[in-house]
Amino acid sequence: MEVLLIGSAACLTALITTAWLMTLAKWFPIEAVDRFVVDYKTMIRAHIDYALMALFGAAFYGAGVDLPVIACWCVAVGGFSNPTVFTIAAFDPNFWNKKIWRAYTALSFTVSSVGFLWIAYAFAVHAIKRLA
Repeated sequence: MEVLLIGSAACLTALITTAWLMTLAKWFPIEAVDRFVVDYKTMIRAHIDYALMALFGAAFYGAGVDLPVIACWCVAVGGFSNPTVFTIAAFDPNFWNKKIWRAYTALSFTVSSVGFLWIAYAFAVHAIKRLA
């Protein structure tokens, strides 16, 4: 289950990185950064998503429920790769038209959905056992 904490740490690192990129792009114009971040609003989406995924990973770890290790891996990997979809899209104005990024997005969403649903199932089973 510790992989959830590693995933959260990765998301927190990306959260701070995107915050600095947006700060530099918005308030301290640096030509190299301005050329790099072409879609500021999509970068904000990535930033918020990294924060949410970091919180989910930490909350799942701290819930006190034994979770399936593979589900934890899915949440950690998918939880980082999902916001990265928005990060890449913020750098590439043609992101949504490229097959490679469509495949990456589909794979990322699939992996994270499997992990989140599996953990939801584990929580429900845990709750039902405690109620009985």
